[in-house]
Amino acid sequence: MQTTAVITAWKTAADIAATSLEHESWNTAQSVPITRYWSGAEAPAHRHAEARLVWSEQSLGVRFVCRQEESLVVSANPQADTKTLGLWDRDVCEIFVAPDLAAPNHYFEFEAAPTGEWIDLELQARLGGRDTNWEFESGMTAAARSEGNEIVVALRIPWSEAIPKPAPGVQWRINLCRCIGGDPDRGYLAWQPTRTKEPNFHVPDVFGSLIFAD
Repeated sequence: MQTTAVITAWKTAADIAATSLEHESWNTAQSVPITRYWSGAEAPAHRHAEARLVWSEQSLGVRFVCRQEESLVVSANPQADTKTLGLWDRDVCEIFVAPDLAAPNHYFEFEAAPTGEWIDLELQARLGGRDTNWEFESGMTAAARSEGNEIVVALRIPWSEAIPKPAPGVQWRINLCRCIGGDPDRGYLAWQPTRTKEPNFHVPDVFGSLIFAD
């Protein structure tokens, strides 16, 4: 499975907490634009976002910076102490990772909302659908800030048996997505568009590559 879409995550000496939204390491990380809908069509600029990824001896860090010129679609009573099912129905940033190139249909989904709510899932794609481990626990943490027309959302995903610490040069499969707005003009943006008939991010075949650099 080959892809020309590649993100490089640089290693940092610091283990960046999700709450460290302005840590200096984000300034030198690769900027990954998220500007197209799942269909491949260009999204309007007021819905664009960018993501940056770094890694350390302890974790993978992901930060999204999003344009936000429309009303937030979020929970009126957010609960950030445990995973929030249905988070994908509101404004949210998402990262999908498949750490094993030999098993690209076994992947993980991590989401975080402007409220700091989050969810982590383990998935197995199969013909005609997918199986979801709703009880998966990654130990992820999330944080967010909303100011004016900008939202910043960050996730920290610790290394574990399921998400093993990579060596420099290791490659994973990955996609980065954003959901914004409510019906009837809800937007589903993806770094690597899935080009499905209906909005659907669960297409491992189109994931790009993440390379860990020292």
